[in-house]
Amino acid sequence: MNFFKWADKGIKKYRWYDASILKADVFFFTLFLITVWPAFRNLVLGVEWFWYLAIALVLMIPLLKKMFS
Repeated sequence: MNFFKWADKGIKKYRWYDASILKADVFFFTLFLITVWPAFRNLVLGVEWFWYLAIALVLMIPLLKKMFS
C-alpha cells in the first residue's frame, strides 16, 4: 500500500477540530522552543517582521484558491 492510499484511509477518522488542535499544538510547541532554547529564540526574534508576513501570505494562497474557486 502506498503512502497516499494509507493517508486517505486515515483522514476519514479525523474530526473537524483535529486540524485546529494540531495548529494549537504547533503554536505552543514553538513557544516552548523559544522559551527553552536561546539560539532558537535569537533566530526567531532576529528575523524582520515582514518575512513572517510574506511567508504567511504565500502559504495562504492555496487555501484562498480553494475557498473562492
